[in-house]
This record gives sequence, C-alpha cells and structure tokens, in this order.
Amino acid sequence: MRYIVASRVRRQENRIRGEMTMGLLFSCSIDDGHPSDLKMAELLSKHGLNGTFFVPINNSEGPDVMSRAQIRDIGRRFEIGSHTHDHRRLMQMESRDAHYQIIEGKKRLEDLLGHEVEGFCYPGGKYGQRDVALVKACGFSYARTVTNLCFDSGSNPFEMPTTVQFYPHRRAVYLRNYASAGHWLKRRAGLGVALRHGYWLKRIYAMFEHARRHETTFHLWAHSRDLDLHDAWHELDRFFGHVAAHVAPASRVTNAQLAAQSGMRPPHPSTVALPATMVKAQLMTMPLEWSADRAMLFQLAEQVATHL
Repeated sequence: MRYIVASRVRRQENRIRGEMTMGLLFSCSIDDGHPSDLKMAELLSKHGLNGTFFVPINNSEGPDVMSRAQIRDIGRRFEIGSHTHDHRRLMQMESRDAHYQIIEGKKRLEDLLGHEVEGFCYPGGKYGQRDVALVKACGFSYARTVTNLCFDSGSNPFEMPTTVQFYPHRRAVYLRNYASAGHWLKRRAGLGVALRHGYWLKRIYAMFEHARRHETTFHLWAHSRDLDLHDAWHELDRFFGHVAAHVAPASRVTNAQLAAQSGMRPPHPSTVALPATMVKAQLMTMPLEWSADRAMLFQLAEQVATHL
C-alpha cells in the first residue's frame, strides 16, 4: 500500500464504532473544494462538529478550488474525500476517462495529504452502477450520493445517502428528487417533514428534530459557495449551534465513520413495508399550498403505488 492504513481518520473510526450504533448521529459534508470551505471549517471547529470535505483537484465547471496549502490545512482537522480530478460528471464519460478521473483524483489528494483517502463523492450526484464498480476498484471505502430525505447511512457504503442540503430549495424540488431517486418507503417520512414547512430553514430544523426524536442519523450537506451567494453563513452558524446543543460529542462523525455504520443500525420506522394503497394515501395527505405542487404530488403517488 502507498500509505499506512491506520490513518488518523480510520483510528477515530475504530475507536468510536462501538459507541455510535444507537442514538442520534450528525455528519456534515461539503462539496467542490471552494476556497470558502475554509470558513466552513472554522464554523465546524467553533461548534465542535465533525465533517468531510469532498475536493476535486480542479473544477472544470469554472469555480475556484482551494490551494494545496489550504487543502492541507483543512486535512489536518477534518476528513478529506475525493470529488474526481476535474469535477467531471461520470455518466457523461467513457469508462477509461471515468477511471482516470476517479483514480487520479485519489492519488493527487493522497500525495498532497500524505495519507489514504477513503471517501468519494459523485459529482453532480450523477452516477451508474459502472461508476460504483469503478470507485470500488480504485480502492475507496465508501461513496456519498446526493439522495436526500434519509435518516440513516444506507445499506450500501458506496451509495450513501444524505438527509438534506443547506440550501433554499422550494418544496417542488423535494418532490422531484423523491420521484427520481427511488427508495420511496425509506424516504417517505423525510418527504412528509420537508413538505410541511414552506420556509427552507424551518424545514431543515424540523428534519433535524425528526432525527433527534427518533434517534436516527442527520446528514447535512452543502456547497460553501452557495452560502456566499445566498449570504447564509449566519443562519448556518446558528444551526450548527443548535446541533451542538443536542448531539453528543462522540456522535458527531465524519462521513467515513458514518459509512462504517451502513446496515448496522436499526431501520427507521418509515422503512417498514406498507401496502401500496396506504403509501399512496399517506402521500396524498401531505400538506401543500400550491396547486402545481399538488398536481405533481398526485402523479408521484400514482407512480409510487404502481412500483411498490
């Protein structure tokens, strides 16, 4: 191996693995390696929270990426994962080029940090089973997706879901994502909480409260550049303070530590199988104010009932 397997991250993972099989877990992941990730790291440190930064070497879409020194600085305090070499969407590439993006991003980060890089995040959340196989073959331990509305770490560490993005999405976005990403039974409770609140910050607090009440997992993800564009740093600071007040230090985990729990924690109550007609009825009672969203919800309910 090019690096010692017992890296700092893995030592932490082994130390707390037995402590976090029950109770509320919090993890935060930040994508794209923008220079504003330094501000994100300071906020996480301020509140004693853990997190993972998924960093490409370059960003072919245009935004700046942190310098080598900045990446090393964050890597001394937090887990760094790979986001391909050039932030390229894998499904748009031939297998040979996709393999290059995955393996070269990993190698370059490992050379920079001086230790193994375990985690990967699919750029744009777009991937296929070919890409999952490539990520495994390149030596990663897990991969994170952008599938949302989940309160666990999933059953497959190479398709780890999230709970919610720190972003002012409209409720219709959650409906579209729910329909396209599948896993409808396990995500039903998250959709219900998301649709109950029109204001995006209330929605995020409510989803955290749901995870706290049921002692499950809350996985927040974000782009630091979005917080710049929406001037949302103060709101994130307050939310991190709220999280720190309710999550035990041992349960504030990296994505690597969270991925190690895949399939180990008890299922959320919403994953219990229900008759298709009951699921459809529950979807149709979810609160919506806009007629366009209600029409979308009706179509979604029909789609879910057909495929269950």
